[in-house]
Amino acid sequence: MIYLKTLIYAHRGASKYAPENTMPAFNLAYEQKADGIETDVQLTKDNVPVLIHDEMVNRTTNGKGFVHDYTYEQLRELDAGLSFHYRFIGTRIPTLDDLLKWNQKKRLRLNIELKNSKLSSNSLEEIVIKKIKAFNMENLCIISTFSMNSIKNLCELNSPIPYAFLTSKNIPGFIEKSKELRASGIHIRYRLLNRRLFRSAKNNNLYIAVYTLNHPVTLTRAFQFPCDAVITDVPDIAVRYRNRVQQED
Repeated sequence: MIYLKTLIYAHRGASKYAPENTMPAFNLAYEQKADGIETDVQLTKDNVPVLIHDEMVNRTTNGKGFVHDYTYEQLRELDAGLSFHYRFIGTRIPTLDDLLKWNQKKRLRLNIELKNSKLSSNSLEEIVIKKIKAFNMENLCIISTFSMNSIKNLCELNSPIPYAFLTSKNIPGFIEKSKELRASGIHIRYRLLNRRLFRSAKNNNLYIAVYTLNHPVTLTRAFQFPCDAVITDVPDIAVRYRNRVQQED
């Protein structure tokens, strides 16, 4: 799964300009020529996969409490746009189905992060795989997670969807462990990016995605490596600087 050019994933959509993990943010990322969408998925009380980053709804909606304490019907009553800007009042938390259906015509790559490192769910991996397969998007999706236990689950499930280990720390042996568990890549925080780690990942046939790059200097460095993918809140800026680096090459 090594790419010919660095892919640009819009982090929770074009989240600098629209409410994160909402359809307006995904639509804007598409308009800004992102190659893909990075989003977060977790389960409601009635096991509906919804797209929201935090385990609690407090920061991004007008509600309070844990996502898993809401049914989907209750969750859809919350406003996910008001706290960002009045122009987005009435925006709802989307489901994974909403994104997959939307992407049937857009055909963007989807980086679906499982939110299961703090609150684990034994069924999240299976449910997400089932949804992706139902929309025939196996070739467009990558599953990622900070949980090594979740990586093990994906391996044991013989996941037909490629998956990657997410980390903000240089955990000893994580590259080799990811390879052992048949992960396709690693998603690392930018500060971990160096030539030694880069070579180690490549020697283990793992692709490298780096998050969350918003500044021209960090974006340019990642493009020059070249990393296989970057994750950014500002896909319009990322596209512009990727074009500059490619022209220099």
